[in-house]
Amino acid sequence: MPASAIIRRSSSWFGPARRAARRWSPPCSRPRAGLERRGRPGRRPVTRLALDGALVLAGAGRMGGALLAGWLERGLDPAQLIVQDPSPPAEVCRLLKVHGIEARSALQPMMPPPAVLLVAVKPQVMDAVFPSLAALAGPQTLVVSIAAGRKLSGFERHLVPGAAVIRAMPNTPAAVGLGMTVCVANTHVTPAQRATCELLLGAVGEVAWIDDEADMDAVTAVSGSGPAYVFLLAECLAEAAIEAGLSEPLARKLARATVVGSGELLRRSADDPAVLRQNVTSPGGTTAAALSVLMGPGGLKELLAKAVAAAATRSRELGQ
Repeated sequence: MPASAIIRRSSSWFGPARRAARRWSPPCSRPRAGLERRGRPGRRPVTRLALDGALVLAGAGRMGGALLAGWLERGLDPAQLIVQDPSPPAEVCRLLKVHGIEARSALQPMMPPPAVLLVAVKPQVMDAVFPSLAALAGPQTLVVSIAAGRKLSGFERHLVPGAAVIRAMPNTPAAVGLGMTVCVANTHVTPAQRATCELLLGAVGEVAWIDDEADMDAVTAVSGSGPAYVFLLAECLAEAAIEAGLSEPLARKLARATVVGSGELLRRSADDPAVLRQNVTSPGGTTAAALSVLMGPGGLKELLAKAVAAAATRSRELGQ
């Protein structure tokens, strides 16, 4: 059965789960709150999502859990979801329990095979776990990996000839529906499977495609790792504020609000970031004085270039 998606328009959030809760499993014995998705500014009507077949999610950590929350928000039937994770985080356990989904420690081949197998395990353990996961895939199963640095060929060698594989690189803002995911597909992915992947990953933000897999190392360095750079900026800004004499609570509040507000302004504006920067900068003013340091020799531009190069190099190493 091809992996294709049926789209239905709706302006409401998903309704109650349509099946009774199953027996709960030990990995999720201590649920707690924390994974509910927050509203997005200017959110459009929700696109309800259904698949022609089962969706297996292997790995329900931070990113897997964010995807899971996004799919359920979009109204995907919990009965179509099969989650494999021996020890999901407590907040994911709570989400699973609410929707009557049992987290399984291991999976056996199923008939019919799933429409989609989405692999969200850490790249460091991929070699150990993917061979058994590959046994779940049938000839028409779409395999999607979100593991950094792991090439398409590394998955293809464990699958049947002609298997459809997509390599994707999401980032952590997916947890609030503002993620950015970049994908590359092998030659066996059909237009319908590509559309299915875009719907699934689009449940947590924007999706873009590249044609050359070699570009994925740079994508990982910029978009995949990029949120950490922004968080570091917020850390450093708060520490600088404390050194300038502000109290720690006020310093952290100002740093957080400045980063969040500036990001939202950038998101909503059609202007280039350079224009927005210039709009804040008066000749001879305080911002100009600060930027003379940040934009000077050895400043932010050079540091970010080195950081991105280091991350891209590590991504290539993970793929070897």
